[in-house]
Amino acid sequence: MKKITLLLVSLLFTLQLTAQELEKNALQQLIQYFKTYGTEHIVTKGCQLDSLKIQHSARTLTMYVSKEFAYQPFTEENVATIYTAIKELLPGPLNYYEHAVIVDSMRIEELIPNLYRTNRPKDRSRRPSNNPKSEQWVRNLSRPYKANKGLEGRHIALWQSHGRYYNVTKKEWEWQRPKLFCTTEDLFTQSFVTPYLIPMLENAGAVVFTPRERDTQRNEVIVDNDQTKSVPSMYIEQKSKKARWTTLPNQPAFANPKPTYTDKENPFKMGTARYTRTEKQPNRACVVWMPEIPEAGNYAVYVTYVSQPQSVSDAKYTVFHKGGSTTFQVNQKIGGGTWAYLGTFPFAKGRSNKNMVLLSNQSEERGIVCADAVRFGGGLGNIARSNHPDEEAQTSGLARNLEGARYWAQWAGMPYKIYSKKEGTDDYSDDINARSLMENYLAGQSTSNPKEEGLGIPFDVSLALHSDAGHNVGDSLIGSLAVYTTRNDSGNCFLPDGTSRYASRDLADIVLTELQKDIKANYPIEWPRRAMWDRNYSETRLPNVPSMILELLSHQNFKDMTLGHDPKFKFIAARSIYKSLVRFVNSQHHKSYTIQPLPVDHFQIQLEEDNKIQLKWHPVGDPTEPTATAKRYIVYTRIGGMGFDNGIVVRRPNCTIKIRPGYI
Repeated sequence: MKKITLLLVSLLFTLQLTAQELEKNALQQLIQYFKTYGTEHIVTKGCQLDSLKIQHSARTLTMYVSKEFAYQPFTEENVATIYTAIKELLPGPLNYYEHAVIVDSMRIEELIPNLYRTNRPKDRSRRPSNNPKSEQWVRNLSRPYKANKGLEGRHIALWQSHGRYYNVTKKEWEWQRPKLFCTTEDLFTQSFVTPYLIPMLENAGAVVFTPRERDTQRNEVIVDNDQTKSVPSMYIEQKSKKARWTTLPNQPAFANPKPTYTDKENPFKMGTARYTRTEKQPNRACVVWMPEIPEAGNYAVYVTYVSQPQSVSDAKYTVFHKGGSTTFQVNQKIGGGTWAYLGTFPFAKGRSNKNMVLLSNQSEERGIVCADAVRFGGGLGNIARSNHPDEEAQTSGLARNLEGARYWAQWAGMPYKIYSKKEGTDDYSDDINARSLMENYLAGQSTSNPKEEGLGIPFDVSLALHSDAGHNVGDSLIGSLAVYTTRNDSGNCFLPDGTSRYASRDLADIVLTELQKDIKANYPIEWPRRAMWDRNYSETRLPNVPSMILELLSHQNFKDMTLGHDPKFKFIAARSIYKSLVRFVNSQHHKSYTIQPLPVDHFQIQLEEDNKIQLKWHPVGDPTEPTATAKRYIVYTRIGGMGFDNGIVVRRPNCTIKIRPGYI
């Protein structure tokens, strides 16, 4: 009996030693694996195994890995590869246990973006739980197509990094980023966003909001019902038998009584607005804003109004310009008390009925339309800053589009707490925060941000474009870096509409993945994919929608900037971002998508009889996107020195047009 007992004790002790040796061996193998881990997608530096938990009774082995491991993209394929490699490292029987790699409390397979899942179920928490049909702020009724599989009716917040700001300590205006390689980041990112990315998104049907002025036009003309008779521009009202224009009672609205504005002054609290009841018959009652344009050129057109409970969602504005006329439908139920961007148009010098905006009271709804001011052109900065009441305040002296978001937010009627959390003591911090806070305020009381006060515009996504992806001591490319935030300051992992903040990681992953693929398809280089950082940055923490910072490249690196100044690269990078936003937003709303085809080539003109010409061209395929196949085309025309019209849709790669003799 004693011999049997001693034998059992000896056997148990041997088994215990074997289990300890197994665990020790597994720990050593896994420490080495994560320490040296690398992938063709990205080099992850600093990865380490934080802890290992083995439960023999449950036959599970759980590896808790440092956050650096999550800097890489995860797909169904590379997740399977990781687990296979781990299985091959482990001794039996541990290699037959259920394995789990955990990063920041998430299994790595849970970090695969919904868009890239084929075998795994989608993560419903990363999609809006309450997703009724959103109300569109502005719609171009003259556009000859609808992008129903693009971004039609979606609202995107997009900003181009920094801008000129007032340094309170130095008492002077300066750039936020250094001057390097013929530019500064304050200017450089605009060269991607304004001429390339915004038009791509708007062509896809999106309403794009920028917290910095988008228009490079240095002139600005404001026509308002509150203006004095000495102003050369004209504000004209026309009544009908049933409708006449009346001042909106007890409601402050826009006025522009001052050449400059100091802290806390809000031009949207300085004037009045007019309103009238709606009618179904066209153009019975209307308002006309006719500017005195100082010089011919392209001017952005913004309108403003006051939203009321009786406001209609289909207020019709028509812009008359050198290319003809373009009609917009503006939802006056939302967005009241700020500038609503309609579009940018060519205007002739002077004042005429070909340079104007008309608001009709025609509507399919019973209610009211409101008329306040119309603004033509971006203009010069008019926010004057100082750090002491006794000091003379000074403006930047530059075009408004070169200034930071803090100053545009004030000019756009935002509350003081939105554009100056620091209460005038730190414009640098205010500018960074104002970008996100302005978006949140615009989205307040909408489906995307239902609990905050605001203007009711339902944003879908937010993207900040920067160019500070780091530096190195050699001449190799730096590449692209992304930042997102999965927890706010209180540790909450969900956005106000109930969407998981891990949707922001999906967005960051998609953008970086597509950028690397698209650049590689167009340049004989290996574009470096940098990390995806889950960091507490205000531009990703504060927005109440899925958001990310894209550090597209490094303005501190010569080799990056040789590409960054190339218009072809700007187009490719912007198109890649546009494609990623289309994919992400449609995935969020359970919709298929179509990408706009590339511009055509081999364009030619053939003269025919009877003053006709035939236009011919070849479609261009996009090898990186199978949906970008041209099925129809839009032909835009202009005559002489006039502007382009709204375009016509043709179904073939050719079009015959009758021309007027003596005109180009």
